[in-house]
Amino acid sequence: MSAPIRVLVCDDQMLVRTGLVTIIDAQPDMEVAGECGDGRTGVELAREVKPDVVVMDIRMPVLDGLEATRLLAGAGVPHPVKVLVVTTFNLDEYVYEALRAGASGFLLKDAPPDRLLHGIRTVATGAALLDPDVTRQLVGRYAARIRPAENTARDIPLTPRELEVLRLIADGLSNSEIAAALVISQETVKTFVSRILAKLQLRDRVQAVVYAYRHGLAT
Repeated sequence: MSAPIRVLVCDDQMLVRTGLVTIIDAQPDMEVAGECGDGRTGVELAREVKPDVVVMDIRMPVLDGLEATRLLAGAGVPHPVKVLVVTTFNLDEYVYEALRAGASGFLLKDAPPDRLLHGIRTVATGAALLDPDVTRQLVGRYAARIRPAENTARDIPLTPRELEVLRLIADGLSNSEIAAALVISQETVKTFVSRILAKLQLRDRVQAVVYAYRHGLAT
C-alpha cells in the first residue's frame, strides 16, 4: 500500500480545526501530521513535520494564512509545500493575494466533507484545485483589479485552441468538463493543459486562472 497523505491543519477556530482533524484522520489514505491555530506555528510545524498538504485558513492570529502560505509556497521557496486554502465569501478580497502567495488550491469553508477530501487528494498529487464557485464568483469579482489596462491577448504565445482551453480553465471547468465542452478526449485536454503551462511558464492551473484574468481572457 502507498503511504498515507500527511496533512497539517491550520485554523484558529478550535471547533473547525477539530472537525477537520476528525474528518481527515478517519480516512484510510490520510493521517494528520499536526494541527495549530496560528500561521507562525503553521510555518514552523510544516518545516518540522514536512506534510504532503497544509490545509490553511486565511484569517489567523500572529501570522495570517496569506503570509504563512507565502513563506511555505511562494516564489523563491526552495522546497515549496502544497497548500490548500479554505475561505469564506466574506474573505474574498484575500483570494487573489493568496493565489499570488503560492496556494495550490481553494475550497469554501461550507464545502461538504467529500469535497474537502477530494481537494486534499488532488493537491497531494501535484495538481491544482479551484472550487468553481471561488473561480467564478471570487476571482471574477476582482477581475477588473487583476486585469491590466491594455489588452495584451494578441501577444499571448498560444494557439486559438489553447486559448479556448485556457478560458475554460479560468471558468473553473475540470478536464472532463473541458473535454465534453470541446468534444475531445480527456487525454487531449491534459496535453493542451501541459502545453499551456509550459508555454506560459506557469506552475499549475491556479496560476493559469490568474494569468487568464490578468490578460483579459476571462470575465
